[in-house]
Amino acid sequence: MVHRRKFIQASALGSLGMFFSKMTAGQSADTPVKGKPIVISTWDAGLEANKAAWEILGKGGRALDAVEKGVMVTENSQNCCVGLGANPDRDGFVTLDACIMDEFSNCGSVAFLERIKHPISVARRVMEKTPHVMLVGSGAQQFAVAEGFPLEEQKLSPDAQRAYEDWLKKSEYKGPAINVENKGHGPFAPTKLDSGEWNHDTIGMVAMDTQGNFSGSCTTSGAGFKMRGRLGDSPIIGAGLFVDNEVGACTATGQGEDVIRVAGSHSVVELMRQGLSPEMACKKIIERIVRIKKEKAKDIQVAFLAINKKGIPGAFALHPGFSYALKTGEREVLVKAKSYY
Repeated sequence: MVHRRKFIQASALGSLGMFFSKMTAGQSADTPVKGKPIVISTWDAGLEANKAAWEILGKGGRALDAVEKGVMVTENSQNCCVGLGANPDRDGFVTLDACIMDEFSNCGSVAFLERIKHPISVARRVMEKTPHVMLVGSGAQQFAVAEGFPLEEQKLSPDAQRAYEDWLKKSEYKGPAINVENKGHGPFAPTKLDSGEWNHDTIGMVAMDTQGNFSGSCTTSGAGFKMRGRLGDSPIIGAGLFVDNEVGACTATGQGEDVIRVAGSHSVVELMRQGLSPEMACKKIIERIVRIKKEKAKDIQVAFLAINKKGIPGAFALHPGFSYALKTGEREVLVKAKSYY
């Protein structure tokens, strides 16, 4: 992962606003920006993921290929929250979830998948080679093996192993912690590791290619130390991810149960359809979560990240601390999102 201090944050929002105003000048409200690809992804892990996606987008490739290749970088990394080295469930097993969606509203998803390194690629195979949208558990693994994906041995990362051993001392599941800069390893919490890097629960990515077409991907190991069989929002189309090529795309991160409650990503896209900017659409759904959760909203973190058909990105979170990575032909930055609290 790339450390935050390598990227300028202080002036990112202002410069991005000027950049996107210039980029969309002369475009009507109904005209996608063509020839100006863009990729955005959640958290600072997205910086490296975006670079991989740009290898495709920068050459005029399809957004679908870019969002698959991009998040595979994070799935490959040994960290607490994405991939086979991530935090296990309470029984000690790592289970992975992912989904993908293209410009034609084709979508694929896998959930409760074990011992497969790249769930995002299996999700794409589900989309392209089956009549279904979602495969889960042993059925998803059976399909993956039949498609040539090797079964891998589970090997927790050092941070995940240490976190699990600490959790076993009390075996208490208290739900997600707010993203704070500490050395704890809460189930959903964006946390600062002993190495100085930051880890997060999910990577979601959405992109627009040179043709003005959208695709998105989302992959996670879910909540650390969760009940066996628990699923969050990440593999659910309309919750963790949604793409509408006429409007834009959105992905989510944070406490999945509360993203599911409001069909989060779909709701954001629908508000963009009504004319709201990506940031305002994300904000409205965060406010909806606050109305539902009331005081309990202070104890969780949820964030949405979206892009509209003019290639303008936006995000909003419940609490400070959420940032997203953005890459275009002219910009590569980590942007700090606004928050409700």
